[in-house]
Amino acid sequence: MSTASRILALVLALCACAPIILFAQTAEEIRSQISSQREQLNALNKEIASYEKELQVVGAKKQTLQSAVNSLDLSVKRTQTKIRAIQNQISTTELEIQELSGHIINKEEAISVDSAAIAETIRRMHETANASLVEMVLANNSMSDFWDDTENTIRIQDTMHKHATSLEVAKIELTEDRDAEEKKREQLVSQRSNLKSEEQSLAVQKKEQTALLTQTKNQESNYQAIIAQKTAAKKTFESALNDLESKLQFTLDPSKLPAAGKGILRWPLDNVRITQQFGRTADSGRLYSSGTHNGVDFAASIGTPVRAALSGTVMATGNTDAISGCYSYGKWVLLKHANGLATLYAHLSQINVAEGGSVSTGQTIGYSGNTGYATGPHLHFTVYAAGAVQVRPLGSGKGCHAAVMPVSAQSGYLNPLDYL
Repeated sequence: MSTASRILALVLALCACAPIILFAQTAEEIRSQISSQREQLNALNKEIASYEKELQVVGAKKQTLQSAVNSLDLSVKRTQTKIRAIQNQISTTELEIQELSGHIINKEEAISVDSAAIAETIRRMHETANASLVEMVLANNSMSDFWDDTENTIRIQDTMHKHATSLEVAKIELTEDRDAEEKKREQLVSQRSNLKSEEQSLAVQKKEQTALLTQTKNQESNYQAIIAQKTAAKKTFESALNDLESKLQFTLDPSKLPAAGKGILRWPLDNVRITQQFGRTADSGRLYSSGTHNGVDFAASIGTPVRAALSGTVMATGNTDAISGCYSYGKWVLLKHANGLATLYAHLSQINVAEGGSVSTGQTIGYSGNTGYATGPHLHFTVYAAGAVQVRPLGSGKGCHAAVMPVSAQSGYLNPLDYL
């Protein structure tokens, strides 16, 4: 065999020997598992949606002990299904990472082998190139063999060019696969965080179930008495709050606030349904002694994760229920943001942050509930001009005078929907 023929055989042999670490059958099995997981996820999402509809129906009914128990039962079932859905997503993401890891190993091995093939071929060709024309002619048995060698040399160069191009493509694909794997790993971290949040949500809901039945002794009359007590205390609280806030002075400076616009704040809940608007509404005169509503109310079953509307600092947290006979904000969190806004999250069942701590946009800061004056579970969300709000005892009003809570001059309240 001529020199060029041997080199050509070497190139073809080396280029064909890159091992496949992830065998086709294994890859097919992984893809099949991913497809099966996605089908299961679709079914779980439909189940979650059905619970959401049932919760809306129950929420629209008159507040009775039975409807409260039914709402908690549905919330528990929905959260349990959410946990299964997130576990499904985690399994799917892990399979996708496994598939990408196999691709990466294959490409790394192929690049290694191909690079070695090119290097060895160049070395052999260099040796051949150093031979004189006379030596090359004499090395062949005939002129025909010489011309065959010349053609093989051309084929070698063509093969080398194609292989170099293939190598560049493999390197690009390797980079893309590594980027995709990194994104999947970030997604996995987020999914595991969501799983932890939902597991905590489930614990909150089960705790509330127990507390509700203990407090009411499973008697409808006891439940209605609690609601009546809250309603009466709420009027006293609102009158005292309105009196205090009307005496506070604050001049709103628009230059210190962000211009109104959608998306400045994110929604504090993942699923949004507004039950009471800001300001003077059809119901505000009947529901609030001031005649206006100082925030926005969102439907939220007990244990729903409540998210920070924007990154910032925890200005304060509190629980007005700790003061006997005070039914106002219940458990609340106040955040201060760098853009001149402050946000309040009230009627929580659990608080997950502490005063002075930093929060990021979308972070779970607590779970919605039924604390304070709330005849049904919901989230009360207020937006202030940060310079207007202060945390202090109410100072007057039966029951709530010692309760510490956010207080603002009335000019410091802003419409949340201007920023959401």
